[in-house]
Amino acid sequence: MSTNEFIVSLSCPDRPGIVHAVSGALLQAGCNITESQQFESPETHNFFMRIAVATEQPIASLRAALEPIEAAFSMNLDISAEGAPLRTLIMCSTEGHALNDLLFAQRAGTLPIEVPVIVSNHLDLKPMADFYGIEFVHIPVTAATKADAEAQLLELVAKHDIDLVVLARYMQILSDDLCRALNGKAINIHHSFLPSFKGAKPYHQAHARGVKLIGATAHYVTADLDEGPIIEQEVIRVDHARTANQFVAMGRNVEGRTLTRAVGWHAERRVMLDGHRTVVFS
Repeated sequence: MSTNEFIVSLSCPDRPGIVHAVSGALLQAGCNITESQQFESPETHNFFMRIAVATEQPIASLRAALEPIEAAFSMNLDISAEGAPLRTLIMCSTEGHALNDLLFAQRAGTLPIEVPVIVSNHLDLKPMADFYGIEFVHIPVTAATKADAEAQLLELVAKHDIDLVVLARYMQILSDDLCRALNGKAINIHHSFLPSFKGAKPYHQAHARGVKLIGATAHYVTADLDEGPIIEQEVIRVDHARTANQFVAMGRNVEGRTLTRAVGWHAERRVMLDGHRTVVFS
């Protein structure tokens, strides 16, 4: 029989016996644990664990073995094939740097996602989608059509069996209802100046104030605008010799890298929610 590799990720209220129960169930299911990471949050007293296993058994056998443990410990449990690409819908507007980084990494085989469709409220980035051979759906958004546009988006999520929505510089605010529908399954990227330098041209505002650090934040989407649980951040140093346009170019590079890392960690089941924070296993 061939060997199957799976990722088991779980979270639950912390209490004695979790590791013993999980490892025992996996042993009974014929699994060899090849990697294991765990964390107990001292603030929330929740327990988190990510386990890589190798086994000749199918995924159904793992589910059956862990089902009693899941119930006994009130777990949020996920089992997935290691390396299986996550079906991902990407949203964008007119800036293509973050979209290109994601698609390039996916095509290069370094980002485990599958992108069946790209959605945009503009047509500017359709040539990029065409280059990568991905369906491009144009959904214009106005105040009057916002509800219909979001309904179309959810129809595409269902139609394409989407597991993750990525906002790659999509410059529209999602409604509270849509944020709730995508809870824990949507990732956004923005510059790290917030709450300072809001609005248009944040890099130009930062340049005018003489900032010495610029960066980007990737986070889960919530109804609290740009305040969702943070997955990844990166900063780089700048100085007085840089122009505002150089700030913009450098910021775009950081945004693309940061978003791609965050999406990759989510796809590898390395990120778990702990209230307003995240646990990210390296």
